[in-house]
Amino acid sequence: MRHVYWIGGGSGAGKSTIARRLADRHGWRLYPTDDVMRDHARRTTAEEAPLLHEFMAMDMDERWVNRSPDTMLETFHWFRGEAFGLIVEDLLRMPRETGVVVEGFRLLPHLVQPLTAPGHAVWLLPTPDFRDAAFRSRATPGGGFTARTSDPERADRNIAVRDDLFTRRLREETARLRLPTITVDLTMSEDELAERVSELFGL
Repeated sequence: MRHVYWIGGGSGAGKSTIARRLADRHGWRLYPTDDVMRDHARRTTAEEAPLLHEFMAMDMDERWVNRSPDTMLETFHWFRGEAFGLIVEDLLRMPRETGVVVEGFRLLPHLVQPLTAPGHAVWLLPTPDFRDAAFRSRATPGGGFTARTSDPERADRNIAVRDDLFTRRLREETARLRLPTITVDLTMSEDELAERVSELFGL
């Protein structure tokens, strides 16, 4: 899969923005893994993806309010790699003559490493301040999906802590596997981040 470039990382790190810029600049196909989550959920069985199907059966409070961030981290299906094989299936169906940039938090380092060519993958690791600023900028009137819980503030706190724990896990795993990362903080502009990713990819 030498025609594929992978941009993983924590939530709010700018993965989608940078992937879109690279796709536009180089004429690549863009594959956002967030966009296919619903389709992938439909393509799995409870035996193939037990955590996913348990999550689907929960109400909003069970998902986001009543469980601790640690439990949310350990049982969140996409963080455990469920249905990652469907990402690979989708990519294998695409023409290989055109480059593809894949982005999303579902790109766990140990799953991507066997598939990627050298210099074709990076993980963007946001600081908590950067993530918070990114999510504030995306906020919609009336709140997001956590507004459908009985305690949106607690749900938002739980998700923020869970996402920080996930980013720490990514940092540890990429370090262990010697895979490239970029720490994204409030001092880094979008242009600077795009250039750093481009340099890492040798573009």
